[in-house]
Amino acid sequence: MCEMNDVLSHADRYECMTCGHEWSKEALADEPEAERVVKDAYGNVLVDGDIVAMIKDLKLGGTSQVLKVGTKSKPIRLVDGDHEISCKMDGLSIALKAMYVKKVAPSD
Repeated sequence: MCEMNDVLSHADRYECMTCGHEWSKEALADEPEAERVVKDAYGNVLVDGDIVAMIKDLKLGGTSQVLKVGTKSKPIRLVDGDHEISCKMDGLSIALKAMYVKKVAPSD
């Protein structure tokens, strides 16, 4: 199956405009959706409610503030999109990429 994004939608099938490959709409509906796994910078799986810490200084876009190494979050929430983590750090609600954090034990 091709990986192109130029797809025509017909009544009962999809067709790739680049290579002409066709597949049924029913085939896609039957496939179970894969569960999304979010991992921190060290490969630890993150779940809602985990606490994370910054592994490097990170300048916040649009401000002059910097999140320093070791800054811990409140319990996180995983969200869809490029920035997988929604949390509060230093009193700010922010969205972070998982590659900039590490999972910490709640008692640390």
